Amino acid sequence: MSNRNTLWASIFVDELSRSGLKTVCIAPGSRSTALALAFARHGQIKVYSHLDERSASFFALGLALASDQPSAVICTSGSAAANFFPAIVEAHQSQIPLIVITADRPPELRHSGANQTIDQIKMYGDYALWSVDVGLPEAQPDDLTIRNLRTLANRAYATANGIRKGMVHINMPFRKPLEPTPVEGDMTEVPDDARSRGDNEPFTHFERPIIEAPRAQIEHIVEIINKYEEGVIVCGPRASSAPDFLNVVLQLSEKTGYPVLADPISGVRFGSDKTIGGYDTFLMPPDDHMANPSVILRFGNVPTSKWLNEYLDKARPAHYVHVNRSGMWSDDLHRVSEFVQGDESLFCQQLGEQIRPRLQTNWQQNIQSLEQQSWKTIDEKIDEVGYFDGAVVHDVVKLIPEDSTLFMGNSLPIRHLDQFGQPGNKHIYAYANRGASGIDGNISSALGAGATRPDKPLVLVIGDVTFYHDMNGLLAVQRCGIPITIVVLNNNGGGIFRRLPIKDFDPEFTDLFTTPHGLEFQHAAHLYGLDYVQTSDRDTFRQAFVDSVEQRKSCLIEVRTDAQNDLKQRREVINAVLGNLQDLKIYTTDKPPA
Repeated sequence: MSNRNTLWASIFVDELSRSGLKTVCIAPGSRSTALALAFARHGQIKVYSHLDERSASFFALGLALASDQPSAVICTSGSAAANFFPAIVEAHQSQIPLIVITADRPPELRHSGANQTIDQIKMYGDYALWSVDVGLPEAQPDDLTIRNLRTLANRAYATANGIRKGMVHINMPFRKPLEPTPVEGDMTEVPDDARSRGDNEPFTHFERPIIEAPRAQIEHIVEIINKYEEGVIVCGPRASSAPDFLNVVLQLSEKTGYPVLADPISGVRFGSDKTIGGYDTFLMPPDDHMANPSVILRFGNVPTSKWLNEYLDKARPAHYVHVNRSGMWSDDLHRVSEFVQGDESLFCQQLGEQIRPRLQTNWQQNIQSLEQQSWKTIDEKIDEVGYFDGAVVHDVVKLIPEDSTLFMGNSLPIRHLDQFGQPGNKHIYAYANRGASGIDGNISSALGAGATRPDKPLVLVIGDVTFYHDMNGLLAVQRCGIPITIVVLNNNGGGIFRRLPIKDFDPEFTDLFTTPHGLEFQHAAHLYGLDYVQTSDRDTFRQAFVDSVEQRKSCLIEVRTDAQNDLKQRREVINAVLGNLQDLKIYTTDKPPA
């Protein structure tokens, strides 16, 4: 090792790798030189280089979201660290494991007016699960100091990846020389009593326990399910990260007779045709086609759908059970009557072993009829009304290849996926940044998510304003070598606001909310080396989309739509569905709801 800084950084990075770290995103800067070189020279951590900190942090967020394992991101001192903040907020809200390492000036330069120096100590506040200001590298550190540095890395990884996952902030100050130039008197060999473990083992090994719900609580819920025939299982966003959750929750559904209402980013909507996904249409007013359940069993975060949330609010079930491994509260309606902290898959298995199996009930059959008739009408009506943004999303789900990664932008795209993304046996890895639901960094997050499965197609569906917000994230397409098909729904502004009462208050509505921009994005595509297709009809879009995903070439497909016309055509589809359900007298009880 050349000097104290390179020794310090290399020990810390090596222990992160031994703990399990596989990826890091690095934004350029001088003060973080030792860290950048330590990562680059390690050999077992994949390095993604980004020119700006916001893109780097959201790319790391996407990596961690899709892999469910910590990713790291580093930057230099000063305002560079502040650019991480939006991604850190999302990591906190969505419980995504992220290790943020900020290089810093030494203590004598803090609060001194020194250039590129701000107060970085605990700068992310309560958004960090743990925040540490690391001591300065020493010329001749004793054994205890080096062991502390090793366990710090082990603890940082374990904390980010704990029962409650989230962000850990490590602030690391360095004095010059920052480059790996030799310094006389600096230690270059680690003493025997502070060396790393053999066989690539971490210095301190952490095991994350399986959280099992108490037996008495399981027995209580078994009694509830055995007593009540009419219930639903609601899988919200990030319902479980366990690979077997889809199978075990469907087995539980089959035994209980409780249908699974699956959010599009729950991890269970796309992979089985036995889940229910048409609720965002058939639960819409004025007709309540589903009667109120006696039991709600919910996994994951608050559902995306407004109408599903209103249904859960009005249901007044005898029991509302929420299961969450981390123990974090996620019920903005404050209706939960039984909260279970436990592993979601294990919970389903334990219930399945003890409940009395039911034959298919009228309740279950009628909800399935609602589902089947809703999608039948949606398919037919989309062919009739003309092409609109919801129909584009419907086609994306139909055409995207098996095992693809699908990332949805916030605002309208994720809502379109909820309403028009039909469940099916084709497995799709669907993601969105729904913790804080911001429109910042969505391109970068999508590319990070796609980087976890580079041999599979990556599709991003995004609105025009959200695309504009993160255009610099497109540099990672070529720089990091990640092919992507980007579908931009360009309705010339914030179309989501047309669903709100403020739409009736012009001219302020147009000037301050929809904010029409008049932009087309072919120049952005060419700037960043993407193919470009503009389309406004279904046939052209479908052909361009299939060509892009099948050939694995990066392409920006800009779909020009009109926000007012989109609302009108969407309403026609909704009215057709609700009208057909009314005509067919499909209800979840023997008589229409009062």
